[in-house]
Amino acid sequence: MSMGMFFALLGAALSTALAGWGSAWGTGMGGQAAAGVIAEDPDQFAKVLILQLLPGTQGIYGLLVTFITLTRIGILGGTPVTDTKTGLLYFAACLPIAIVGLISAYHQGRTSVASIGIVAKKPDQFGKAMLLPAMVETYAILALLISILAVVNI
Repeated sequence: MSMGMFFALLGAALSTALAGWGSAWGTGMGGQAAAGVIAEDPDQFAKVLILQLLPGTQGIYGLLVTFITLTRIGILGGTPVTDTKTGLLYFAACLPIAIVGLISAYHQGRTSVASIGIVAKKPDQFGKAMLLPAMVETYAILALLISILAVVNI
């Protein structure tokens, strides 16, 4: 395997691993908070489930960038990467969603926990509670767009 292919695969792996790690972390925090609410009021299950799931999107975004990268670098199609420069470009292109996915999913999880607290006290405020973690999602979407644009233009 060439060093170029190594760096390209490393970038692809990091986009899934780090964004997935953040999503697991965020949804785990949300799930813990949701369980407490459901124990007290089972009727709030659907609302707290939605709030718990929000941090899971970053893992999906990371996986999407990985699939796009693998189709471009000769693993699932495309031209095999042989030179180090191109491999480093793919590595760098995967970093936005890898890093931002990790950090935003963690913080979205924390925000989801706070929003689950709102739903526990005032179930009628679900719409407002959902907007708070959704704002954190914005930065994951921006990172996803940058990674996709970078990968497809190498």
